[in-house]
Amino acid sequence: MTPFVFSCLFLIQLSGSLALVVTPGDLAVLEGRSVTVPCHYDPQYVHHVKYWCQGRMKDFCTTLARSHTTDDAETVESQVSIFDDPTQLVFTVTMTNLTVGNSGWYWCGVEVGGVWQSDDAASLHISVEHGMSVMNSMVHGEEGDSITVQCQYSVRHRGSVKKWCRSGDWGSCLKTDSNGTFRNEAVEIRDDGRKAFTVTLKNAQRRDSGWYWCGSGEQQVAVHVMVTPRATTTLSMVTDPTALVTEETSLTPVTEETSLTPVAEETSLTPAAPPARGLVHQQNDTWMPPLVVCLAFLLLLMVILATHKLWRHYKRNRLAKETEELQSSLEVCPVREADWKNSTIVFLNTSTQQLQVLGKDKYNF
Repeated sequence: MTPFVFSCLFLIQLSGSLALVVTPGDLAVLEGRSVTVPCHYDPQYVHHVKYWCQGRMKDFCTTLARSHTTDDAETVESQVSIFDDPTQLVFTVTMTNLTVGNSGWYWCGVEVGGVWQSDDAASLHISVEHGMSVMNSMVHGEEGDSITVQCQYSVRHRGSVKKWCRSGDWGSCLKTDSNGTFRNEAVEIRDDGRKAFTVTLKNAQRRDSGWYWCGSGEQQVAVHVMVTPRATTTLSMVTDPTALVTEETSLTPVTEETSLTPVAEETSLTPAAPPARGLVHQQNDTWMPPLVVCLAFLLLLMVILATHKLWRHYKRNRLAKETEELQSSLEVCPVREADWKNSTIVFLNTSTQQLQVLGKDKYNF
């Protein structure tokens, strides 16, 4: 009986552990801003109470907000709110006016109830930082348009001077005045005094493309601006000849042909032709330097191989000549065997290879 009870309790605990609560993961927020966290839960928890608590351990965390089924959220702190959407199986938690002290571990929790089951919850870490960020670090627009960059900052930088600088050229920095504004014929800066300032590039040109910095105090964040050529339409060039032919339908075919000739010549002169030619010329020139280097290397390699071969041939001929001279200098006239029995051979001069035989009788060779 006892094993059966423990088995049942184990299955109940296992079924509870399989019902998950999922969070989006760790988040980083600028000081003074708000954050909204979605917490997804299992369908069996539609009518359960959801809560949001702060603390490293789930069993000892401090509850900040609770929901009661599908009713309106009940909050413990005014800066925290919770809303449950059972149709989407998600409840969302919103925290406003964050400070660095709000950094820490938080839990999306669902009250399961019961003695043998703990609440189902998932944790995430929220980092509240002071500094700067941008809504979009890559902005683009066409020539002649106005391009807007929004730079966000934390609470600590509300009273700081805001700057817009071209990367690599600190002398180009444009700074806001005491009213939080700056304006000239090309750039306009407006600071809302709370969380962001907006930079507007008026009548943007191709030369305005590049990297810039949004700055406030010692903080800065990079932004890349890309200005593209304005797109030109050829619709009018195509429709004009048609209209011309339509209006002059009473004319002879020869007149129609002559009227269309100038149009064909104009449409053939597209502005893309000169760049295309320049691009092809650059492509033809790019392979010349590597080819010259390769040919010089091959020539040098051939000279080295030829020199090495000639040197080996010279050494072989010299060795053969020395060997032949040595053999010829060692040739000895035939002598009777009895004359060699009590004789001694001594090389008196190795350079001339003179051989003397000493004994009872001396023979000079």
